[in-house]
Amino acid sequence: MKLMINGGEREVDARTMAEVIDRLGLSGKPVVAEVNGHVLVAEEWEAFPVSPGMVIELVHFVGGG
Repeated sequence: MKLMINGGEREVDARTMAEVIDRLGLSGKPVVAEVNGHVLVAEEWEAFPVSPGMVIELVHFVGGG
């Protein structure tokens, strides 16, 4: 399905937010997800359904110096 992720349209085969995170290779990383203006905590991802056209912003953190 087509989703707007971080300002760009992406085709992602997913039914839940957890699957979106996994398909994008971000599972296990510290990620903040905002869907249609609502911040989701990681505990919500597994049960949170996604639908075509959703606007998703993902921020993940990397270490470094």
